[in-house]
Amino acid sequence: MKFSLGAIQYYWPQQVVKNFYRQAAESAVDIVYLGETVCSKRRELKFTDWLQVAHELREAGKQVVLSTMTLLEAPSELRELRKYCDNGEFLVEANDVGAIRLLQDNQLPFVAGAAINCYNQHTLRQLMTMGMSRWVMPVELSRDWLQKLLQQPMVKDVRDCLEVEVFSFGHMPLAWSGRCFTARSENRAKDQCELCCIKYPEGRRVDSQEGQQVFVLNGIQTQSGTRYNLVNQLPSMQGLVDIVRLSPQLEGTFSWLEKFRQNQHGEQPQALEPNDSNGYWMALAGLVQTA
Repeated sequence: MKFSLGAIQYYWPQQVVKNFYRQAAESAVDIVYLGETVCSKRRELKFTDWLQVAHELREAGKQVVLSTMTLLEAPSELRELRKYCDNGEFLVEANDVGAIRLLQDNQLPFVAGAAINCYNQHTLRQLMTMGMSRWVMPVELSRDWLQKLLQQPMVKDVRDCLEVEVFSFGHMPLAWSGRCFTARSENRAKDQCELCCIKYPEGRRVDSQEGQQVFVLNGIQTQSGTRYNLVNQLPSMQGLVDIVRLSPQLEGTFSWLEKFRQNQHGEQPQALEPNDSNGYWMALAGLVQTA
């Protein structure tokens, strides 16, 4: 089983990002995803900067994957997408079907991100014929669902050609919108947001009237209010999951990476924090935390 770091979901200052990836280079992580996937206005790092980080991580022995935007809204974003797909060096994670089309036209293998709607064996097999070599399962699906899918004849026949990756740590990305929720929370128009996301390096929490944290606002992205944490479900992934993904957090990402690595076979179970959840993997409500 390998471990990966997904692309940073939040808007962090350039130096914070670079410091994070210096730690990643020194860590035991196997795969690192790079790039802006949420909002094209977040330009602390440009494409050339991401490539520089990618080269440094590759020299440190990491597999590097460039991640594309999830919601494309302007011609300038399509031009940026082409840069990622035409990089000529690194595997690309397609988070939008537009990226899949470009990669297919260039006959390049790709990773299908969790935002791609893939819920059955027909879609999975079709994506593989288009060049998909790794599939990140949608975050709301369960172990039982994954097990049944991989047993379907259309998938079982080509399972050796497909890597399965599961989002296992972090606030789950649930939805994207043409509106910017963070700007709206400050009574700003989206076009005059003044990049206010950078003030919220862990997003803006949204509580219910009962005081329960139900969502995290992250620009145009809505995340789960609870932090998904499957550290104690790793033994149940054996034989099903090839790569376990951790989503970067401002603090504690690499200590949790070590906890995940130490508990691959259940040797060192970890105590979850009150705001952690694991319900989706257990085929329960997403907010649930269960043993």
